[in-house]
This record gives sequence, structure tokens and C-alpha cells, in this order.
Amino acid sequence: MTALELSSPVAVVGTGTMGQGIAQVALLAGHPVRLYDAVEGQAKTAAATIAARLDRLVEKGRITADDRAAAGGRLLPVETLAELAGCGLVIEAILEQLAVKQRLFEELEEIVSEDCLLATNTSSLSVTAIAGTLKKPGRFVGLHFFNPAPLLPLVEVVSGSATDETAATRAQKTARNWGKTPVRSADTPGFIVNRVARPFYAEALRLHEERAADPATIDAVLRECGGFKMGPFELTDLIGQDVNEAVTRSVWDSFFQDPKFTPSLAQRRLVESRRLGRKSGQGWYAYGDDAPLAKAHTAAPAPAPASVAVHGELFQAQALAELIGGAGIEVAHEEPIDPDYPGWIELPSGVRLFLADGAAADDAEAPVIHFDLALDYRSATRIALAPGVKVGEEQLHEAVGLFQALGKQVSVIADVPGMIVARTVAMLVDFAQDAVARGVADMEDVDTAMRLGVNYPRGPLAWGEELGASWVLDTLESLHLEYPTGRYAPSQALRRAAAREDHS
Repeated sequence: MTALELSSPVAVVGTGTMGQGIAQVALLAGHPVRLYDAVEGQAKTAAATIAARLDRLVEKGRITADDRAAAGGRLLPVETLAELAGCGLVIEAILEQLAVKQRLFEELEEIVSEDCLLATNTSSLSVTAIAGTLKKPGRFVGLHFFNPAPLLPLVEVVSGSATDETAATRAQKTARNWGKTPVRSADTPGFIVNRVARPFYAEALRLHEERAADPATIDAVLRECGGFKMGPFELTDLIGQDVNEAVTRSVWDSFFQDPKFTPSLAQRRLVESRRLGRKSGQGWYAYGDDAPLAKAHTAAPAPAPASVAVHGELFQAQALAELIGGAGIEVAHEEPIDPDYPGWIELPSGVRLFLADGAAADDAEAPVIHFDLALDYRSATRIALAPGVKVGEEQLHEAVGLFQALGKQVSVIADVPGMIVARTVAMLVDFAQDAVARGVADMEDVDTAMRLGVNYPRGPLAWGEELGASWVLDTLESLHLEYPTGRYAPSQALRRAAAREDHS
């Protein structure tokens, strides 16, 4: 099955921000594009907006004046659905209401030819359900673009339960011809990105509700230690708290209120108070010329210890031993008590530094400070520390000084199991493993979707492979013991991955 011919017109129904973006993508790919909106005059207004965007692309040197003129000649706003007859593909980007979408496609089915692809850009509704009232649902697919559609490369190509493979393949090849990176997904709640990404938001909200740290500190740790481009609080302010919470609720309801997807009461209160983020001027943060800049908690300068002892292997944090030695601090290497047991860094005061493992530091007999997982300890510019109750103030200063000597800013947070980056990444890995095991998508498409769709620094499956499935499993099992609600119960897919790892 080949991609849609460039001579074949593409129709976009719904001319809001997303509809305009999709229309622009198809237009610049070379298709004639027809715009329709149920609101009278809206299609013409959208066409004018798209034309103005094309003019700006010419001014920026991204397209030529000739290409802009040709594209403008292919753009046609129409006033009736009947004028979409003859289109090879119709994509809707209208209200996220099932009945409204169903009625639209029932009408379109009577207008377009039998070989016309019908597609929905829904991000939260079931593709199968939207097509459920059609006479021929086999040609119906999901084409989920990400906002802004002209800039973001990812497109999720979603097959409903009745979608023909030829239709999905044609949609995938067409998206690729439009310069996009398509990934294939089954029709599951949230598809790939909105399903696998839930822990990125949910764990930050949970940490805030537990008063582990304030939003600015959690964001900073995930950016500067975890390597994420944006923290979850600033990202949801950008998306819109109402939009992000609606997706979370939709996925939670679709999974029959599975505790792994439980929404946040703190975010609900934010939405109820209409503090929706950037668009309302206030969300987790304040916006505007006079708005105060939210700052992460950063520890004051402290002296570094002259020496440390490294007991056993630090595994995921092994780079720290090299960094400490490189900072001029004497490092004594001690034999591990158990080769399979995670090692630790011991400071002169006797406090032990362990990588976050899903348990609280208070559970240890000795004074323990957990440090958070980093994407790369060499390039990380911030480290979070969580001291147990047995840790004295001078011992904490000693640990702070150690990491400051490595060129890191230090954020001290409450002693919460799994800390910030470790529990977030462990959950992302588990969600990704579970999605692959359930046939949502293959491993390559899951990692591609998460890198391109939400700009993660690494695909969660590749990240999990580097960390080790056993480490992820141990972290989640510890979290499950601390929070026995089912939220952190490891998936069977992760357990199998850990078993394969142990026997390799």
C-alpha cells in the first residue's frame, strides 16, 4: 500500500489551532487542502491565518516565495461537508466529544468515496468507539499529531479494533511523506505517549502532596539531574492544567480507575480555582511582567570532606567515585560485603550515602542520606539529597559539601521513598515495558514516541536497559512496600525482563 498521492486533496474538519497546524503540514507537503468548520466563516478565517503563517516562513527563509504562492493556490476553505467529496483523506480536529465525532463521520461516509481514508486526531477518545457507528470502519484510523503540528515531528498512527492493516499502513506512509515520524499504536487509552508519560506528572504531583519539595525544586531536579527538558509543573502550566488533568482523568477512567493512573487532588484544586497555567496568568507559577521568579531550594555552600570511603560497587552511580577523586578528595575503596548488594559512599562522620532505592532512609540502622538518580552524573548540575532522621546537621553539611565539590548545586528534600528522579524514571520504565507486553506498540516505537512526543532525554526502554531491569524492579518493589495501594506494583513484563537479565 502506497502513501496518498500528492494530487489527492486532504480535508481538515475543525479549524482551531490543531486543525490549522495539520492543514499547514499537508499543504506544504504538496496536497490540495480543503478546510471546513461548522462555525460559519471560521474556515475562511483559518485560511487567512495559515496564509499569514506561510508569509512568515518566506520572511524567515524557510520556504521560497514560489512555494508559498503554490501552497496558497492549493488552500480552499469550504462551507459545506458536501464539498469534501473527492478527497483522499479527511482528518477531523473538532471537539473531544464522542457523539459529535461519530455524527461527523457518519455524514462523511455518505459523501466521500469508498477509498477515502477517514482519520481522527483525538488524543483521549477511543478510535474504535468513534468508528463504531460506521458502515465500513476498516478505513478509519487515528492520526494523532502533537501541538504545534508544523513543528513537532511525531504522529501516532492508531489502529482501532476494526481498522484494516492496509489503511493503517497507508496513513503511516502518508505521514512519513509529510516529513513526520510516524509510530504505530494500538487503540489503548492514551495511545503511547499519553499512557506512558502519566508517571512524569503523577509522581511530581504526589511528591508535592507529600511535601517532599516545592514545585520549583522538583522541576529543577528533574531538569538538572534527570535531564528532562522541562519539569512537570512548568510543563503542565504550558499545556494547561485543565487539559493535562482531563487527559489524566480520561486515561484513569478508561482503565477502570486503576490506581497506577490515579489523578491528583492538588491538580484538581488548581483547575477548580481556574489557575490553569500560562493561559490564565497563574498556575503552579505566576506569569506576567511583574510575576516573581520561582526558585528551587538550593543548599548554602558547605565545606567538602577531605576523604571518603567507597564500599563495594556503586553500579548506576559508579561515575561518582571517579568524580570525587577528580575533585581532589581522597577515595578509599573497600571490598563489598555482598557483591550483589548496592555499595555506598561513607563520609568521615560515618554517614552513608546510598543511591535512592525506593525505601526511606529512616528505615536504615545507620545514619543514611539518599542521593537521587541522575541521567549522567558527570553532566548533571544539581543533585537532590534526602537525609534520614538519624542524620545530624553537620553530617548533612558534609554530604552537601561533597557534591558541591563536584560542581553540583544541591537540593535537600524530605525523606521520601524513591526521591524524585529515581521513582519517576522507574515508573516510566515499567509503564513502557507494560505497554510493549500488551501490544500497544513495539519497543522502538515506544522509545521514539517518548523522545519525540514529549522530548524525553532517553527512551524509557533504553533507559531501563542501561539502569538494569533488576534495579527498576527492586525500586518499585520497595515503593510498593512503602505505599501498598497497587500504584507501584511492578508489571509482569518488568518481572520477566528482570528474570531474563538475571539469567543472562
